[in-house]
Parts: sequence; C-alpha cells; structure tokens
Amino acid sequence: RRKPEHECQLAEAGIEPFDLVVVNLYPFRETVASGAGPEEVIEKIDIGGPSMVRAAAKNFASVGVVVRPERYSEILEAIDREGGLPLELRRRLAAEAFAHTAAYDAAVAGWFGASDAGLPGFVGLAYEKLEDLRYGENPHQRGALYAEIAGPGPLGGAEVLVAGKEMSFNNWLDLDAAYALAAAFEEPAAVIVKHNNPCGAALGATLAEAYARAYESDTVSAFGGIVAFNREADEGAARAMADVFTEVVVAPAYTEGALAAFRQRKGLRVVRAPLPAEGGLDVRPLAGGALVQDRDRVVERREDMEVASAREPTEEEWRDLLFAWTVAMRVKSNAIVFARELATVGIGAGQMSRVDASWLAVRKAGDRAKGAVMASDAFFPFPDAVEVAADAGVTAVIHPGGSIRDEDVLTAAEARGMAVVLTGRRHFRH
Repeated sequence: RRKPEHECQLAEAGIEPFDLVVVNLYPFRETVASGAGPEEVIEKIDIGGPSMVRAAAKNFASVGVVVRPERYSEILEAIDREGGLPLELRRRLAAEAFAHTAAYDAAVAGWFGASDAGLPGFVGLAYEKLEDLRYGENPHQRGALYAEIAGPGPLGGAEVLVAGKEMSFNNWLDLDAAYALAAAFEEPAAVIVKHNNPCGAALGATLAEAYARAYESDTVSAFGGIVAFNREADEGAARAMADVFTEVVVAPAYTEGALAAFRQRKGLRVVRAPLPAEGGLDVRPLAGGALVQDRDRVVERREDMEVASAREPTEEEWRDLLFAWTVAMRVKSNAIVFARELATVGIGAGQMSRVDASWLAVRKAGDRAKGAVMASDAFFPFPDAVEVAADAGVTAVIHPGGSIRDEDVLTAAEARGMAVVLTGRRHFRH
C-alpha cells in the first residue's frame, strides 16, 4: 500500500487491499497423532496457507493476520472499538503468526526426520508466553510460563481452580515432578514433592489414607510441599491435608466438597490437569545446543526381573519392592528409597555417593527401617550402601545390577538375610 506502483497493480487487477488475513492451516499435527498413513499425512501439509500467513505478517504495518480461532473474539472487539486493528496489536499478531508457521514447519520437518531406528533428525520447538511469573528459580532471575504453539498447554492444559496466590516458577517445576510420580500408580496414590524430589509417596484404600501415609514419610520436609493425587480428590483428601501448610495440590478432578475445603486454605493453589501422557521426548538445554532423549516412563514388570538371592522375596516384600522401585525412578540420583506397606519411610535423594544416599534414607526412616525394603536407581559400586541398610533392618533390595562388584553386593546382602532382585534397567535422574 505504501508504494504507488503496487496500488496501480491492485487497481489494474481489480483487487481491493487486504485489511485482515485469517488462515487456519491444515491439521497436520492432528493427522499425525491420529495414526494416519504417510499419504494422508502428506496431504495435510499446508503450502499456500503458510505463504499467505507469512506474507501478511511481513506486511503487519498495513495488514492484520490471525492464525488462531481463539483470537477471533479479541479481533472483533478491537474492530468494533477502534474501527480496525491498532498497530501494536497487528505487530503482536504478526509475531504470533511467524511463531505459528515456525512450529508448523518444525512439526513437518520432525515427521520427515522421524525414524524407527532413532530420534528425529530435526527437533524444532516453539513456545508462546502465557504469563510472566513473579521471578524465576530465584528472585534475581526473570521467569515466565510458556506453552507449546498449538499444544494443549502446560501439563496437558492445567487449570488453576483456586488461586490463593499466583503460581511460581518452582511451583510449576515441582508440580510436574509430583504429578509424573502419582500418575505411575493405578491404586489411589498421594505424592508430596519438595525441590523436585519426592519426600513422601504412598498408596491407600482412599486418597485420604494415601496422603496421611505419604505425609508420615517425612513430616518435616512435607511443610510447604506440592501434593499430587492420581484420581478425583474428595473432601476426605482435602481434610487430611488441613493441618499441613501446602503450596499447591494437583489432581485430575475434584469434588465440590474438596474445592470448598481447599478454598478455606489461605495461599493454597488448586490445579486440575489431565494425568500425564506416556512417551514423548525429554529436551534439556545446553549452552549452544540441547540434549534429547526419550522420556523415562517405561513400565517395569515383575516377570522381567531376576531374583539373584537364594531367598525369594515374600509377597509383601515384592509389593513393597515394586512400589519403592517406581518411586526411585523419579528421585534425583543417587537415589535410595526405603518403603514398607506401600509407603515410603525414608528417601535419600541427590547424593554424590550411593552410600551417603543410603545413610540419609536410614536417618529419615529411623525405626521404620526395620522390615522395610530398599530400592536403588542404579547399581551398587560397593556393598557398603546395602550393608548400611541391612544393619538398620531392611530385609530386601531391588536394583538394576551391572556392577563389576554385583557378586560382592549379593554376598553381603545374603550374609544379612536380604533378598535381592535385579531389574536390568537403570533409572538415573539428573
């Protein structure tokens, strides 16, 4: 519009200038997610749409471009109010449009680069800022919450139902960790997380029972924690938490009684989110690059494990071993988890040596270590961590195996009457 020759060309062709371009791209991601075959997927790669979007976005000084239906109401209100779209809004829409086409192209490139033999040859990530946070991990750092472009949003579309105060950067991190562990169980489960590590986890006949047992795991660390439930939270669960200061609670649903009870809690945030989906990629930023891996959400089955000791675990020990192993998978390495009767009683997290993690679990458990079982996220480089646990009363241990000293560890365990189970799979978490 700013060039006379362009206006002449439009007039000669009988074309009116555009004020607004609205484009919904072909549903490529949805088609891939549906499991469609290659031919159908390729048909859903939009060519003309992105070209129009990019052209309109480049010309934002004169044209508004809209790529998301959820913007329609805002656009119509602006037109009614202003008689058109203000420049600042057009600029914002242009930025959104370029991010939208970038994410679309990244999805297409990722699909073409996908291989049954390995990770994709190209990984493109595009995020849209949802809100600024008070600060980042620390007050001197800026922080914001973002969502994948065209995705469901953080945690699959989390909703803050009760906001005693705004969610923080660390709240979101801990909430994600807590929910991933809670979702790993089929029975009613409660998980309490502090600083991205579980300090308590338990199963129960009800969520209230599960929470009470998780809380007893470490009553000191539970103060100011994040609580996750793996099914609809009821009033009983809410009442069980009544006397414990809690930052955030997350569950897939809530009864009205639970919400009413939670609303009485000053400062508590109540989040509803779908249970985390299996699979996907885990992307870790590096300076100038990134590390990409499959998410560690494998299902561990008893029949795939090996009993290395002469003594078989009892059925009660087996249940506790599998429970402790599931928890250990989501504890920062080096990780040692003591459990008894489907509840953690001592967790040694994030230690630089495995024996220190075992000492920490013993200290946390106290007398509750007697009759408990032990899980280790990786093999034992020396027998010392097992000896420490056995001397505290632990009766069985589960670990991946694979150390050159596995026989020494087994000998030490059997000398103390412990059953030993090998999983064959390590679960480091950094």
